[in-house]
Amino acid sequence: MRFKIVMTFVNPEITEKVINTAKKAGATGDVVIPARGSGSSQATFLGVSIVDKTDILLFVVEEHIVNNLLDAISSECKLREPGNGIAVVLNVERVAGLEKQIENIKGKLRDENL
Repeated sequence: MRFKIVMTFVNPEITEKVINTAKKAGATGDVVIPARGSGSSQATFLGVSIVDKTDILLFVVEEHIVNNLLDAISSECKLREPGNGIAVVLNVERVAGLEKQIENIKGKLRDENL
């Protein structure tokens, strides 16, 4: 079984929407990391950089759902609009601790004849 990490950096106002959209697209869990960052047009106030709050969301998913998940998040959460966020996909070399999820995925794949 091959896994990917779908990592999103999103405006905290849409975090719940991204999570719900990802789960509808097949993600079984998530990790939310509060963060801060600056975009390409960094603002300043009295010479001090203003850093925007952002949430980093991680979804470890089986590779066959990555495209649908990414398309759903991009579309439903309007990632193409400035300020909403970005999403990237990373390869996973090895995984441990997902035995229960792997069994569930195998059962679902058998049911779907994949």
